[in-house]
Amino acid sequence: METVEKIKQQIAENPIIVYMKGSPKLPSCGFSSQVAQIMINCEAQFAFVDILLHPDIRSELPKYANWPTFPQLWIEGELIGGCDILTEMFQKGELQTLIKETAAKYKTEDEQASS
Repeated sequence: METVEKIKQQIAENPIIVYMKGSPKLPSCGFSSQVAQIMINCEAQFAFVDILLHPDIRSELPKYANWPTFPQLWIEGELIGGCDILTEMFQKGELQTLIKETAAKYKTEDEQASS
């Protein structure tokens, strides 16, 4: 599969996905660490891709997204932004609302039954 097709598939299959250096539990740079902490504080269920393990995605995603840096947060197929934008949105309460609304749309039937 071509790298851009792989990226499109990841974005399509995951309503909330973060492309970052490292993992949420073991980030490999300060910006990725900050974004992971923000996502955890939003109590978000999210997918992630460690771009350090996927050099093809690391090189192609900035061109596809027209966004040069990592981490990148994508919600429902739309690039939300990187560390600075997410920090600002979090401080204003905008990110929490967006994530909560998105998560509610994608709850499984089991989750809906228990809430």
